[in-house]
Amino acid sequence: MRNFLNRLMTEEDGATMVEYALMVALIAVVVMAGAAALGTAINSKFDTVKTSVSTAGN
Repeated sequence: MRNFLNRLMTEEDGATMVEYALMVALIAVVVMAGAAALGTAINSKFDTVKTSVSTAGN
């Protein structure tokens, strides 16, 4: 029993897996935030083009 508890306390496989999962989650959040910001910027540019085209046609 003592060996099992000792091994459980010294193994780092589970901790490494948790660290990788946290990194993947953080990267996913950053990518989603970047995609949202990029989508907003592109939408703004399309609105500008739409306004320019509609006023040029008058």
